[in-house]
Amino acid sequence: MNEGLNKIFYWMLLFTPISLYLGFFTQYDVLTFITAILAIVPLAAIIGFATKDIVLQSSPTIGGLLNATFGNAIELIIAILALSQGLVEIVRASIIGSILGNLLLLIGLSIFFGGLKYKEQRFNKMSAGVSSTMLIIAVAALAIPTFFSLTTKTAPGQIQILSDVLAGVMALIYLAGLFFALFTHKHLFDASDEIQSSHDKALLSPKKAMMILLATVIVVAFVSEALVRTVEHAAVSIGMTQTFIGIVIIAIITNIAEKLTAVHFARENKLDISIEIGSSSAIQIALFVVPILVVISSIFHYGFSLVFTAFEIITMLFAVMIINYLSADGRCNWLEGAQLISLYLIMAIVYFFI
Repeated sequence: MNEGLNKIFYWMLLFTPISLYLGFFTQYDVLTFITAILAIVPLAAIIGFATKDIVLQSSPTIGGLLNATFGNAIELIIAILALSQGLVEIVRASIIGSILGNLLLLIGLSIFFGGLKYKEQRFNKMSAGVSSTMLIIAVAALAIPTFFSLTTKTAPGQIQILSDVLAGVMALIYLAGLFFALFTHKHLFDASDEIQSSHDKALLSPKKAMMILLATVIVVAFVSEALVRTVEHAAVSIGMTQTFIGIVIIAIITNIAEKLTAVHFARENKLDISIEIGSSSAIQIALFVVPILVVISSIFHYGFSLVFTAFEIITMLFAVMIINYLSADGRCNWLEGAQLISLYLIMAIVYFFI
């Protein structure tokens, strides 16, 4: 990450105490919402930087487990807090938004900016193929309960039971995929050699990086609380729907560090890492974060199930389809990146009017 961006992130940290003060001691909902959004950006970047420093100094297994744990920590925190406030619509939207953002925007930006520097880039189509299969499973797991509820007369209680069972299956296949990638077939996925051969050097010891990581997650929890408290009133005042806020705004700001890191590696002609960041994050959201939210919802009766809108399922299906198609030959250029970005923009514009 270049020095200019780092300075911007440091200055943006000023929004953290401002958002906490506004959120817990005032009634300025719109200002609280805006400052909380701005505060999460540098906090997400810190989590990304700290995790990366640990990965640079650890084994592939530990690095993979840390990425799986902290890669989507902010989305999980916001989602749990939103469920506790009854904001199920925002939770569903943020899930779909994170998947679309990682598959279309993150990978699209990486391919586009990498393609501006290199005429053609290659990546490991075998690992991309495994990830694509997991993404198809994720789409099926989210789509089947949705269309089941639309086509049959089923009581809400039965839908929740169905969601609980399917969440268990999703979590198991995610753990199986993690074991596959980290142990039995790690040679297909391990990008640690590429990371460690890059120009990036760890600035912190693993212990310091872990302490910063945990402290930042705690701060994120408080900022997210301020954000969730004000999102309903702020959405009305700003003129945005909760769906658009969840799918576009929250999804982008919580993954901004991953997007910048992915573009950074693509510019170094290490597109394998960029694609792995995007696909792994999308898989984690669908097969790891979603089951956790379903279980929490079932325990505390928050009313979250695996039933999404038909349009949300369709947009996610399109995203997975185009990623499967583009990754089939293991080669890409800047135009393919622009195509992914354009599809994301099309979907974001439509969601603005929903």
